[in-house]
Amino acid sequence: MKRFFGFVKKEFYHIFRDVRTMLILFGIPIAQLLLFGTVIKNDIKDAEIAIYDQSKDEVTQEITAKLLSSGYFILDRNLESINDIEAIFKKGKVKEVIVFESNFGRLLEKEGKANVQIIADASDPNMGKLLANYTTGILNDYITKKMGEMKVPLQIKPEVRMFYNEELESVYLFVPGIMAMILMLISAMMTSISITREKELGTMEILLVSPLKPVQIILGKVAPYLGLSIINAFVIILIGNLVFGVPIVGSTILLMAETILFIMMALCLGIMISTAAKTQMVAMFISLIALMLPTILLSGFIFPVENMPMALQWLSSIMPPRWFIVILKNIMLKGTGLLYVWKETLILLAMTSVFTIVAVKKFKTRLE
Repeated sequence: MKRFFGFVKKEFYHIFRDVRTMLILFGIPIAQLLLFGTVIKNDIKDAEIAIYDQSKDEVTQEITAKLLSSGYFILDRNLESINDIEAIFKKGKVKEVIVFESNFGRLLEKEGKANVQIIADASDPNMGKLLANYTTGILNDYITKKMGEMKVPLQIKPEVRMFYNEELESVYLFVPGIMAMILMLISAMMTSISITREKELGTMEILLVSPLKPVQIILGKVAPYLGLSIINAFVIILIGNLVFGVPIVGSTILLMAETILFIMMALCLGIMISTAAKTQMVAMFISLIALMLPTILLSGFIFPVENMPMALQWLSSIMPPRWFIVILKNIMLKGTGLLYVWKETLILLAMTSVFTIVAVKKFKTRLE
């Protein structure tokens, strides 16, 4: 028994001396707890809204002030026409529009009821539903307090409408997110493993003495996975449309072009990972741990980026899937063109260029 305890003691010392083991045992769980604890929030904070006030009386101004003072909403702008609603939603910044009918205050005072329309961007169905519920709750609270003052029955009838996803189908959220995650993981992981496999098998030396240049070797490694990933993306879009009913309102050509750009970016990222990793196991570990968890948590796939702490919002801005998901939702659900997604497209182009330059330079260093 003494020998056994001595052996156990030796194992403890061995674990404590290994920094990588300690990182896996304690570092990753702590990081996951902090990430999940700060990212997973079911409340709303500073959601940007627009208001179309056809009445512009004292009552509508009081309700507007109550909405904005709640801490849940920020006024982006006051609309001048009902026709401005779809245009402002397509820009992606405003998540909800509140429309007060004409003579709102007078109708509430004389007839005891008035109508208000709550229009939410339901391309993210969870966020759209939350926004409508929060707005309705604030309106009900206003009426309750107003009835106490006036001692008469009052009623504000909210008409809720969901733009882009009237049935609040959750697949409208999950299909673009899953597509981004699958393409990111498969493209990056497979290319990162392909080069590290050459190193492990010892066949890298054959490539090094061949007349092929580093750029040609990298392109040769990327090309097959590019073709296969494009087929993969096409299948995902087809299944999403035919099986789950996710529409493709915008240009299919633009959608495929943006998808190819994202795949190229992920492939270049995989090549960059492979230049840093010495074994297939390390490359796979980096691809899965460093890409999958942040893609799920920080890309806006499930949890809105706007609800995250500012530090995590900055961190999410360097996550490529965040920008690709925005592009997918705009083209597939809102039917927008390049004019509305040019910024996200430029970000993906810049990331692709950076990953390619770093990968080629590191690969050249290894050749020398």
